Amino acid sequence: MVVPGTPALGGRCPRILTSLLLLVATATLAAAETTDQKWAVGKRGVELEEGRQERRARESDVEMGKWPQKPPACGRPQRLSRIVGGEDSTDAEWPWVVSIRKNGTHHCAGSLLTRHWVVTAAHCFKGNLNKPAQFSVLLGAWQLGNPGLRSQEVGIAWVQPHPVYSWKEGSSADIALVRLEHSIQFSERVLPICLPDSSVRLLPDTNCWIAGWGSINDGVPLPHPQTLQKLKVPIIDSGVCSRLYWRGAGQGAITEDMLCAGYLEGERDACLGDSGGPLMCQVGGTWLLAGIISWGEGCAERNRPGVYISLAAHRSWVQRIVQGVQLRGHSQGSGPAGRRGRALGSPLRSGAAGSRRA
Repeated sequence: MVVPGTPALGGRCPRILTSLLLLVATATLAAAETTDQKWAVGKRGVELEEGRQERRARESDVEMGKWPQKPPACGRPQRLSRIVGGEDSTDAEWPWVVSIRKNGTHHCAGSLLTRHWVVTAAHCFKGNLNKPAQFSVLLGAWQLGNPGLRSQEVGIAWVQPHPVYSWKEGSSADIALVRLEHSIQFSERVLPICLPDSSVRLLPDTNCWIAGWGSINDGVPLPHPQTLQKLKVPIIDSGVCSRLYWRGAGQGAITEDMLCAGYLEGERDACLGDSGGPLMCQVGGTWLLAGIISWGEGCAERNRPGVYISLAAHRSWVQRIVQGVQLRGHSQGSGPAGRRGRALGSPLRSGAAGSRRA
């Protein structure tokens, strides 16, 4: 075929033209293939870069304490204390202790059970049960005056007090479950505590611990930077405690769901602002939430030990509401239940200045 306007090429024209067309077609296909390859490589590069970014994000999450979805073992701090005999706790020593804040100020303490739930004293919400917007929960803060970048503050969705709580001072069932507005992130500073299972029995003189940011004496608030305080307290026989708080015929103040702990000589105790915080006992290397700081007469007064609401007494109620709460006890390798003379809660450190009730 002769294209108009093209000079004649002689008898070899068709063959040469065919060769040229084949070369052009080959070059075009090669270019297209190269473009496709470049696009494919570019796309893969994006995928690889996205993968690297995701991996870096996961590594960053681990560094920043954003742990996998599976909840970590309860009652197991990731850091161990190195202070003996001091009143200050150490950073991340009690990673389940939280500050319940009212209008931005510390109001009560509480204990983390799961990503969504905290347990505390019901009386902390007296008169404010239907005002959750006033409250928030601060987690992972060792010092309230310097909570740090890795602390988390979450709003409260609602509060579920125990249905039989009467809202009177010193009432039984002084326990409430706090539902957080959104899921929190676990880290070495934010971990759940275990509830005791049915195998756990607290004998008198068992050494347990309390922690909180409450006053260090009547009318004396915890000074800046408001470091979380800890205090070792022995369990007091319930009969002894009942006699100490006896109010006359039919007026016994210590009910079946209460525990007493502390020192009969006074001087060390929980105090204002510690309400709702944990009474913690150690079994087989795991910390259990034995009680909730509830009430007492004064702070650190003689023959007036602290009174706590027993979690064993309300375990079934908590389990009905809180999905995923973890229980531990002797079945986890700490020996038979209730063996006579066995004191649960190892005496790890000497006591600290006390802090109690809201």
